[in-house]
Amino acid sequence: MRSEFVANVSHELKTPLTTIKGFVETLKEGALNDPEKGKKFLDIIQKHTERLEYLVNDLLTLSAIENKGELLNLENISVLSVIEPVINLFKDRLENKHLSLILNIPENIPSLNIDRIKIEQVFLNLLDNAIKFTPSQGIISIGALVQDGFIRIDIKDTGMGIEEKYLPRLFERFYRVDKGRSSELGGTGLGLSIVKHIVQMHGGRVAVESDVGKGSTFSIFLPLKSS
Repeated sequence: MRSEFVANVSHELKTPLTTIKGFVETLKEGALNDPEKGKKFLDIIQKHTERLEYLVNDLLTLSAIENKGELLNLENISVLSVIEPVINLFKDRLENKHLSLILNIPENIPSLNIDRIKIEQVFLNLLDNAIKFTPSQGIISIGALVQDGFIRIDIKDTGMGIEEKYLPRLFERFYRVDKGRSSELGGTGLGLSIVKHIVQMHGGRVAVESDVGKGSTFSIFLPLKSS
């Protein structure tokens, strides 16, 4: 597993680094003197530099949450107070893509004993994916209910959906259903793995249901009482 992880990291780093190196060399060879081409190449370098930054940040996050010695900073807070700040961060993207977001969190949903920052990261990753893979004019909904000693929180979209055969591997590190499209949209392949590990740290679990052409529902189950 360690060897596979190192190989995956190396592969993910190699593509943007090769691109950055190539365009820097092109600029040094004279393209910098052409304002139009120079700006285009710098934009490409910036894009791939940002991709590297996202990857490094996700690797650091994953490393931290996989460290068994790390403690959770637990506090008793409502589901809504964790989700609303995350939604606010995505308002511009939702509007620019003409996506509707429906929030359905009942007032009587009990509070949770959770690490706010880590659970916010869970919702950041899930909502980011929902926005990326839902076409314009689509709908994203967030709902919650109590189920078998857990609070179940669903993030549902009307996106492209995922074939059933791919679902069991979705939460693996670096696993992508469509590698080309995921990379194009800025994915690192670590977001769902981070979601799974954070939820498991809280004594919970994750699940996903999807229909091709209709959309996907990602669910997290957090215990009503910390384990």
